[in-house]
Amino acid sequence: MGVLDRRERERAAAFTRVGDLERYVGAHLGLRRVLAMYLGVEPGAVRFGRDACPRCAGAHGRPVVREVADAPYFSLSHSGELAVVAVARVPVGIDVQRVPSEETVELVERRLHPEERREVRELPPERRPFALASVWARKEAYLKGLGTGLAHGLGHVYLGGRPGVAGAPVGWLVRDLPGDGRHAMAVAVAVARHGAEGLRIVSRALPTGPVA
Repeated sequence: MGVLDRRERERAAAFTRVGDLERYVGAHLGLRRVLAMYLGVEPGAVRFGRDACPRCAGAHGRPVVREVADAPYFSLSHSGELAVVAVARVPVGIDVQRVPSEETVELVERRLHPEERREVRELPPERRPFALASVWARKEAYLKGLGTGLAHGLGHVYLGGRPGVAGAPVGWLVRDLPGDGRHAMAVAVAVARHGAEGLRIVSRALPTGPVA
């Protein structure tokens, strides 16, 4: 844990369950190691800050690397036993969601876009949990890429299974990533300035088990 900064250590210390602590520390150590490769520094030398929120200009927007000129954008997500990291030269968001129980689907689906709710409900009951996890991962990835997070709201933008429906995000590429059957993953990349031509998405999921 000595590699983590003060804020990360404070957040780690707030966990009351050992498993949650190990997953948090494992995910953030993994993020630091990935960024260190891009920056050419030691993992402990990576300094984090926050962009201004695009909605209110407060200092709680997307996480960024400080004190490095032309540092890449990045995004981190962890759920269950997996952590995923995305790094790009343009704004990017990534999310992983553990597939919920059928009971959780009933509780959570009401927060989705109306068209997304309809699509989930039309599926056989056994397929609804993964469908919900997939659309939730797409939405969180997109909102992380924007830098607003869930404060932007989940029900305003359509990111379901049918492209071209009004309300889909303009200027963004949102894609599902291959998972392990127990998790759904998605990445969102800003393409407004550069377009999607030649864009290559490579993903790797890392287990977040006990940290040596």
